[in-house]
Amino acid sequence: MDAGSMNTSSHLKAQARYPLQEQFLPRRNSKENLDRFIPNRSAMDFDYAHYMLTEGRKGKEQAASMAAAVSSPSKEAYRKQLAEVFNMNRTRILAFKNKPPVPADVLSGDHHASNQQPKSVKPRRYIPQTSERTLDAPDIVDDFYLNLLDWGSANVLAIALGHTVYLWDASNGSTSELVTIDDEKGPVTSVNWAPDGRHIAVGLNNSEVQLWDSASNRQLRTLKGGHTSRVGSLAWNNHILTTGGMDGQIINNDVRIRSHIVETYRGHTQEVCGLKWSGSGRQLASGGNDNLVHIWDQSMAASSSTQWLHRLEEHTSAVKALAWCPFQGNLLASGGGGGDRTIKFWNTHTGACLNSVDTGSQVCALLWNKNERELLSSHGFTQNQLTLWKYPSMVKMAELTGHTSRVLYMAQSPDGCTVASAAGDETLRFWNVFGVPEPAVKAAPKANPEPFAHVNRIR
Repeated sequence: MDAGSMNTSSHLKAQARYPLQEQFLPRRNSKENLDRFIPNRSAMDFDYAHYMLTEGRKGKEQAASMAAAVSSPSKEAYRKQLAEVFNMNRTRILAFKNKPPVPADVLSGDHHASNQQPKSVKPRRYIPQTSERTLDAPDIVDDFYLNLLDWGSANVLAIALGHTVYLWDASNGSTSELVTIDDEKGPVTSVNWAPDGRHIAVGLNNSEVQLWDSASNRQLRTLKGGHTSRVGSLAWNNHILTTGGMDGQIINNDVRIRSHIVETYRGHTQEVCGLKWSGSGRQLASGGNDNLVHIWDQSMAASSSTQWLHRLEEHTSAVKALAWCPFQGNLLASGGGGGDRTIKFWNTHTGACLNSVDTGSQVCALLWNKNERELLSSHGFTQNQLTLWKYPSMVKMAELTGHTSRVLYMAQSPDGCTVASAAGDETLRFWNVFGVPEPAVKAAPKANPEPFAHVNRIR
């Protein structure tokens, strides 16, 4: 079980602190933060410098007078060689060490080597170690089991701060308020964008789920009657909204119809804090406070709503972090809480654990790089860092620090390059961790009908 304290302070505090305003570090005076050149002292010979400023000049004058008095070609050559050996020919007192010599060219006789073309080596990607932007996120609930951050396909970030859901448009940096929930229903416990990037689901502390149209800022309907306690996890699969509650239930809701509950999965005995549909939409992964991971097959739902495809029991703490691999459809990554601290990889066809890596700290969230074979994890005590791993070797590529509290929430931009992280330190940070976006490819027209085509008639 992982600690998750519910912050029930009033949303008025959040409004007073201007949520999602960028943080700047002001300079105290005009002379701060200025670039200046600092010589490398280790590359200087201070003993020689002191000698040349005192006794060395006398020695040179004496040597010059003696050379003038008695000079011969052999003696002059001997003097130059001696000076070269004792490094006495330098004219600069404070001098940097010379650069290493340039490697010799390839022998001209080696025609075979000279005719070979150099292999094209992919340049190493630069990974910034600091966040490129930091926004204020007052009153964000510091609770391991909730999911309060999501980045939609329309490039709008949704974040729940206390009782209020805010929308931050990444294209222009504007902020708007979607909804503020009443005290008897809130606070907000989960947010998740529909695939269209316009409609958003909002899970509440009182077991209800609201559906909103972000374009018109209008509530479409409320899903109720399924859960008996707070809804901390949400996952869309086209027109199906899957909800996970503190009651341990997982419910598939068809948002197109009045009787929205179409399947119920029963396998967890404690709160469901992680839900993710696979890219194909055929398998659902769920993680719970009972330390379990379940894999549910959509084709089995109609026949038996209580039967899971795989029950994975290797974690020893709550499992919230779940991420399906974008380049291998049956590969799932899961992360355990403070008593487990591992990232595990699963073959969801067979249920086999392919690898387990001890990260040393609580795993709060996981994200795959869409363009490279890399995995990003966010952590709690002691560093509260984001760690970038190379897959499948799981070699650490970078550790990103800046948060001062556990990094509970992560979301990925639509182009797959930027990651937003939110933590209990009440900041929202943006990291350019996954590189440059791939060239845009025109998307094929969707074969599935608009999932909200009939929602306007449902109340």
